[in-house]
Amino acid sequence: MNVTRFEEAPEYFPPNHFSMRCVRLQGHEAGPAESLWLGVSAIEPGGYTTSDASPVEKHYVVLEGEVVVVTDEGEAILTAFDSCRIAPGERRALHNRSRSPAKILLAMPFLRPEQC
Repeated sequence: MNVTRFEEAPEYFPPNHFSMRCVRLQGHEAGPAESLWLGVSAIEPGGYTTSDASPVEKHYVVLEGEVVVVTDEGEAILTAFDSCRIAPGERRALHNRSRSPAKILLAMPFLRPEQC
């Protein structure tokens, strides 16, 4: 078993994330994992990501607050315990348009060598 305490979770700095603090809960520098990694992003009011795609799917769960997920097809406002899946190659942006901080959980498979 690999336990990561939230207070001790290693911070990471993904590109194109603004007014956000991102930590890894499992996988990568947070410990061993075979198929996916987990992270949490704390998004300050006005915080956002740019619209980008990745070659693997992403699953998001809002833990607190309100996060707007924007894709080329439209946008959805997610609140606590709402979730969404972003398909491989689908562009997405995250926004905290509220006046309160938000937290979102990310589950994402590791990139295979041919996807790098």
